[in-house]
Amino acid sequence: MKKIAPTKDEIALLPPFVGLTLERIHVPTSTAEFASAAAEIKAAGIVGFDTESKPTFVVGDVSEGPHVVQFALHDKAYLFQLHRAEGMPFLLELLQSDELIKVGFGLKSDRGNILAKLGVHFNAVVDLNTVFRMDGYHKEMGVRTAVGLMFKQRFAKARHVTTSNWSQPQLTPQQMLYAANDAYAALKVLEALDLPREDLPIMGLAPRSELMN
Repeated sequence: MKKIAPTKDEIALLPPFVGLTLERIHVPTSTAEFASAAAEIKAAGIVGFDTESKPTFVVGDVSEGPHVVQFALHDKAYLFQLHRAEGMPFLLELLQSDELIKVGFGLKSDRGNILAKLGVHFNAVVDLNTVFRMDGYHKEMGVRTAVGLMFKQRFAKARHVTTSNWSQPQLTPQQMLYAANDAYAALKVLEALDLPREDLPIMGLAPRSELMN
């Protein structure tokens, strides 16, 4: 049976989603901070995930993103900025890990962008759009609709933040809140769905020959 998700007008009337505050959002800048963050992320086993890219406004321009990669745990989030070379070995390990499940919305495009920019396969990915489609929702869900459906709350997305310059050296507080909570909301939606791990549609395991290289 086809299921119906809440409309934009219905979502607009809901109370706001309560996400992570700034003190719960960490942006590593040193090798030690990246190592500590990666260890916590790996220990979590399953994390909310998203990426942000500097937008392109000219037809035909190709995005050079991602510029920021977000990992959300149940009580905090880490934002990896790709211009920080100290973090790259840790980021590549997390992206390629088959043990760390990365959960988010619309991650197919992220997989392509990660491969194009970093030359690695984005492994152990759960796209929540696929989960909802398997449950009978025929439209692409997205984080805003899913939060409205699961929590009866409104996930705010300010266009001036989503289209801001994600490649700048220092993220603004507004960018940090938006990026972290995009990933955090995905993790919370998965927790609310309460699916057994073996039922998750995990995609993106690298070919065995590549894993052995």
